[in-house]
Amino acid sequence: MATRSNIAYRTPEGKIRSVYCHWDGYPEHNGEMLTRYYTEANKIAQLIELGSLSSLRPELGEKQDFDDRSTQKDDWTLAYHRDRGESLVINEYDDIPSWIDDMEEYAYLWNGKEWLVNDHGKRDANGFPVFDFVDVAQRKDVMDSMGWDA
Repeated sequence: MATRSNIAYRTPEGKIRSVYCHWDGYPEHNGEMLTRYYTEANKIAQLIELGSLSSLRPELGEKQDFDDRSTQKDDWTLAYHRDRGESLVINEYDDIPSWIDDMEEYAYLWNGKEWLVNDHGKRDANGFPVFDFVDVAQRKDVMDSMGWDA
C-alpha cells in the first residue's frame, strides 16, 4: 500500500509550488531522501518541475521506461510525466493552509534552509498546520513504532 506525500517549496512570490509523490511518503524514506539529497534550491526546483512522482530517489535522473522495471535505475526518481508520458501536474497554492487542505498523508515543505513535514494534516488549536523538522518526525515515528511516547 502506498504512503502518499506532497513535496513543495515556497516561491519568491510566496506561493506554495507542490507535486504529489505516490510511494514511500513517510519521513524515514521521502523525508530522508529530501534531507540528504535535495538541499539546494536549484535541485529542489528541478524536482518539482518533473511534476507528479511515482517514487523519489537520490537523483533526478533522466527519462526511463516507466513500465519496464528491469531497465530503471534504482537511484533515479520516477516521474509520471517524464517517464510515462502523462500530463504534467504541478500544483500552486496561495498559502500553506490551502496546500495542506489538498494534501496526502505527509506534506514536505522546503523553507529555504531545511525540510519541514506536516503529518496527516495536523493543525494547532487555531487551525493552522503544524510542522516538525524532518529529523524530529523520523524520531517520533521510530518511537511510535516501538510503543514509546514521543
